[in-house]
Amino acid sequence: MATITQEKIGPLHEKLSVKLEKADYLPGFEKSLKEYSKKANIPGFRPGKVPAGLIKKMYGPSLFMDEVLRSIDKEVLGYLDTNKVNIFAQPLPLENDMSRLDANNPGDYDFHFEIGLKPDFKMLDLAKTDITGYNIDITDEMINEEVERLQNRYGNMTDKETVEADDNVVNVTFTETDAEGNEIENGIKKDNSLLVKYFAPAVRKELNGKKTGDSIQIQLGTAFEEKELDFIAQDLGLNKEEAATKDKTFKLEITKVGLLEKRALDEAFFTQLYPAGDVTTEEAFRTKVKDEIYNYWAAQSRNQIHDQLFHKLVDDTKIEFPEAFLKNWLTTQNNQPQEGGEPQPAKTPEQIEAEMPSFLNQLKWTLITEKIVTDNGIQVAPDEIRDFARQQLFQYMGGAMGMTDDQPWVNDYIGRMMKDRKYVEDAYNRLQSQKVFEWAETKIKPKATTISVEDFSKMVSEHQHHHH
Repeated sequence: MATITQEKIGPLHEKLSVKLEKADYLPGFEKSLKEYSKKANIPGFRPGKVPAGLIKKMYGPSLFMDEVLRSIDKEVLGYLDTNKVNIFAQPLPLENDMSRLDANNPGDYDFHFEIGLKPDFKMLDLAKTDITGYNIDITDEMINEEVERLQNRYGNMTDKETVEADDNVVNVTFTETDAEGNEIENGIKKDNSLLVKYFAPAVRKELNGKKTGDSIQIQLGTAFEEKELDFIAQDLGLNKEEAATKDKTFKLEITKVGLLEKRALDEAFFTQLYPAGDVTTEEAFRTKVKDEIYNYWAAQSRNQIHDQLFHKLVDDTKIEFPEAFLKNWLTTQNNQPQEGGEPQPAKTPEQIEAEMPSFLNQLKWTLITEKIVTDNGIQVAPDEIRDFARQQLFQYMGGAMGMTDDQPWVNDYIGRMMKDRKYVEDAYNRLQSQKVFEWAETKIKPKATTISVEDFSKMVSEHQHHHH
């Protein structure tokens, strides 16, 4: 009978010693030798007639080692299972000397492993945590801007001879030049369509009266104000934070002049945007636009609450980890070749040390999630994954094609996705995580605070910088 003893190495870090007796593995070894001699294919012998001694000589050592390791594995897993030992990852072998395994001289063997124990911890009492719920202030100005954006987006363009006003649209080609106005070889060349009012006042003056085919010279930093420079620079593939960007000079050739006529706020326009036909007046239209803006920001606000919950749970839940074991485990892991890839170069102890904090944070979140899921019986059913796949498909297709489930290709597609193991795992994790947050939301009483869109966006983006 194999015997297993367990002793402490450090915090949540234990050593398992397995004493394997001859009787534990020998019958298995002899059986596998027999199996082998039945099917071994050795030139000069008929199958099944190979002398046992030859089989043992050729295959003995590797079959012997396999059988010993299999018995060890079985014993260790059985022990952990019987004693309800909850471990991270898997047991790691400690200095086990394989050279002493001798098929011709079977004996008792000692094997040693280290294990990292999963900690018990107390769940944070969410009812007592401070969470802020941001009510984002939807201003008339935001509604006006959105209405105007829609009017322009669906507006009609008419061609014009010359540039006459700030609301004219010019199609231009940006061609990068040197300071003297000579085209730079392999420089930036990009078409764009801009309202005249996007340019700085001095350039607007210069554009006035110009026709298709005319061109002007500009310097980026002086031709546009900050806000416009942002999106022009981005469009040209430049970084507006770099000083050199503002100094760049371009030739702008006008390829077309047009006048954008805003769509009138009439029933035809409302029905085009909302085909259900429930929007017939400007007032109803503005209400609808406001609802859409509101829903968008309400969703952002809810994500922000989830973010606060995540940080509270991770930062304020005390969990001890078997750090020494986890470092050893990471060290063995990172020398494994990735699935279907090249072996990764081994990480240095310094790299592993540096990655520990973020690794432990992820592990912490995994344990907290597991606990919430177990304690509250949170489940994700296969049907929910199918629904998730269906919604993703409909969103991707824009939902505008009158798609319904009775179209066979929809079900074929979903059936295919459900066979894709990676997709199902990802969907499962996303849905589970969503349910964990929904559960957490029922436990909190957020303090409501009204905030402007600018302040809210600034807060979110600063928070993200701070994290990545």
